[in-house]
Amino acid sequence: MSERDENEREFDLRWADAAEHKEPSARARMLAARWKHNPPGPVPFRADPDHVSARRSRSSWISTALVLGCVAAVIVLLGYADFRAPY
Repeated sequence: MSERDENEREFDLRWADAAEHKEPSARARMLAARWKHNPPGPVPFRADPDHVSARRSRSSWISTALVLGCVAAVIVLLGYADFRAPY
């Protein structure tokens, strides 16, 4: 690309960025049209701590134990395969 083309392109980008009115994206237009007739309900920024169940905390421990168990099984399996391999 020549230097003149790069300067023209840079000018076009500066011109576009300096526009007073920018058209919203298609998704923004779609959501604005949808929400005009059916506005969304209020959504809290953070969930209430009362809604966090004990099951959720137990499942994190279970998944951690499962991952660590799988890692230990792979280590034992690799050690067993190395022990059985003839030299």
